[in-house]
Amino acid sequence: MSMSRTEREPERGSQRERERLVVIGADAAGMSAASQARRLKGPDELEIVAFDRGHFTSYSACGIPYWVGGDVAERDQLIARTPEEHRARDIDLRMRTEVTEIDVRGGRVRARDVDSGAESWTSYDKLVIATGARPIQPDLPGIDAPGVHGVQTLDDGQALLDTLARTRGRRAVVVGAGYIGVEMAEALINRGYEVTVVNRGKEPMSTLDPDMGRLVHEAMEGLGITMVDDAEVTKVLTGDDGRVRAVATQDAEYPADVVVLGIGVRPETALARAAGLPLGAHGGLLTDLAMRVRGHENIWAGGDCVEVLDLVSGQERHIPLGTHANKHGQIMGTNIGGGYATFPGVVGTAVSKVCDLEIARTGLRERDARRVGLRFVAVTVESTSRAGYYPGASPMTVKMLAERRTGRLLGVQIVGREGAAKRVDIAAVALTAGMTVEQMTALDLGYAPPFSPVWDPVLVAARKAAAKVRAF
Repeated sequence: MSMSRTEREPERGSQRERERLVVIGADAAGMSAASQARRLKGPDELEIVAFDRGHFTSYSACGIPYWVGGDVAERDQLIARTPEEHRARDIDLRMRTEVTEIDVRGGRVRARDVDSGAESWTSYDKLVIATGARPIQPDLPGIDAPGVHGVQTLDDGQALLDTLARTRGRRAVVVGAGYIGVEMAEALINRGYEVTVVNRGKEPMSTLDPDMGRLVHEAMEGLGITMVDDAEVTKVLTGDDGRVRAVATQDAEYPADVVVLGIGVRPETALARAAGLPLGAHGGLLTDLAMRVRGHENIWAGGDCVEVLDLVSGQERHIPLGTHANKHGQIMGTNIGGGYATFPGVVGTAVSKVCDLEIARTGLRERDARRVGLRFVAVTVESTSRAGYYPGASPMTVKMLAERRTGRLLGVQIVGREGAAKRVDIAAVALTAGMTVEQMTALDLGYAPPFSPVWDPVLVAARKAAAKVRAF
């Protein structure tokens, strides 16, 4: 296949009027970086070229389960900015174009038009890598059969909806019980399917400790979802037409007209690995506080393809969340545009729901604390979302971990109904500030019977944890 010459007039090393920024990936991190750089530098100073292999830009992947489930009516409601809107801001956005190679020494990338196969090189002065994450797809017989779906992009969501529209049967199996698995189970319940969730772990939501995951298990079964825990899928069985008909474990088969993979994701860093860029233990790119790839002055990376510092454990983690990706993009764009910004790290806050059950966590689980050598106390309290006498008060369980010697807050997990999940933000702020549980007991939180008991459930847990710390 013939290759066009590198896009650069004049050639590298000669006098030029403006720099070129190349962005790989046109979703949250990549286009936030491009947009912020454009705000700070006009087209006369900075040329911006962005590549993406998909059909859509700047969309909410987190919203896909709610679109599939019917809570969000239209796909386009999930799109924050279209390719045309980005181009109107002097960003040369090339959709359906996949970057296949990064030449770090030569300062250029090779891209292939997905539809025509045509390839060309584009040189850069500054590079942003925002390649995101890819769904984990186990190497199992039948995993590629029609009717088996991963759900990571808008294209994936549309393909699943198309399958649901064509399928006569109403049996669905979700493989995996993390955030995506739980949310997709709800979406399929809302679509009127009989749902079975097959989960490798002993309880759903491995981001929680097992005792809190058990609450999620019980609630999901109460919603009519069949939970199969501590089981691993061994194959996907197909019918005479080649379509999926069941999912098999070592002990049983579970009939399925559609299968959704919710096993999790890994950083999409094959390009970076091939280019010799530094990767961490979880496979994500390693950056400094400015989101610059370590050891490379003119390359930045952000979003789901990077590892970030956990402020509680002090170790690098891979946490794929849109909140982080958008922040990374702002920071990269600011630095590329001549300003200065940093991303200090995260505490691991996340929320989810399955129907009316709210699930939240931040900081460390028990096994996380043990892994990094922390001695801790753990307490669990039962409370209510409102004053007990106020109509609509619902039960809430809060688990809190604190360092044994110092009382420093280490983590919080919350499971409950309306009003439960966002209480985790109190703990997220306390973790970021390095507060002790004793200090937390004095927090001046808002109170009125429709919103909270006199002692908010998080503060009840802090009081109990503080007393346990003092006992040692």
